[in-house]
Amino acid sequence: MRIAAGVAVSAALVVWLLRSVDLPELGRQLAATSWIWVVPAVAVAPLGIWARARRWRYLFPPGPEPPGLVAANMIGYMGNNVLPLRAGEFVRMTGGLWLSGATIVVERILDSLTLVLILGLLILMIPVPPALEYAAAVVLVIDVLAAAALVTLAVAPELSRRILARLLRSRPALAERAERALALVVRGLEGIRAPSHRLPLLAWTVVAWVLTAAGAWALLRAMHLGLPFVAGWTVMTFVGFGISIPSAPGYVGVWHAAAVLALSIFGVGQATALGYALLYHASQFVPITLVGWLFLMREHVSLGEATSARPVMKEPA
Repeated sequence: MRIAAGVAVSAALVVWLLRSVDLPELGRQLAATSWIWVVPAVAVAPLGIWARARRWRYLFPPGPEPPGLVAANMIGYMGNNVLPLRAGEFVRMTGGLWLSGATIVVERILDSLTLVLILGLLILMIPVPPALEYAAAVVLVIDVLAAAALVTLAVAPELSRRILARLLRSRPALAERAERALALVVRGLEGIRAPSHRLPLLAWTVVAWVLTAAGAWALLRAMHLGLPFVAGWTVMTFVGFGISIPSAPGYVGVWHAAAVLALSIFGVGQATALGYALLYHASQFVPITLVGWLFLMREHVSLGEATSARPVMKEPA
């Protein structure tokens, strides 16, 4: 049902976008694209995923770097593009299912909090639609609750264990399995607890988001839109919130509608905005999917084997 709902949302948005735009004008806008600006936008797409892989290393406990983080990230994001329900996240669970899963949960919360922070700054500079402000407030509340739960696990693991044991005292077998899972989750939080990891975490987070915003801004230049760099941040933020909505694989429809909405704030016409959205989506989807497939071929595994999270992918020396 979730897959069907996502496909329905994507189809409805695509129909709405196409019906509300002058298709001949859309074709003229795309034909006038300055392709020299598309090149850096395409290049920074896999670079951003690589930067996220470098950051991911510091979410693991201190010690030797887990093998295959770059490969797992590249294949995982490719899987998110071509598989429903973001199944690519299973690919990233390398080096131990629960340990990697815990770091991915922390990563998602950090990214969500970052998006809310960026939106808060944008509200001070541009007129953001009230609906998005309300949505950001809801996301912020959820993020704060999730962050509070993780902080409690990280700072007071014994208290968490006692609460869990009390809740499951009537089911000893389930309590034992839950205790083992909790121990692994707590271990997965050791990365953010390590003082030596905090600065690299911050630095790679900044690099990853700046690369993404730079790619969005470069495509504004490709469409001959002389907008400031803050417009790139705006598009990136709107798309970041938009792709959290259920959709068909590849974020079809939700990505484009979010980009069009972002550009409407700057007075960009519907045909130009949709042309930009199509180009922006392609500049991210194609290189990330292609690079992910190349890593998949290098690891000599099928997409089905990769999504089972069983192979441990190693990077070459």
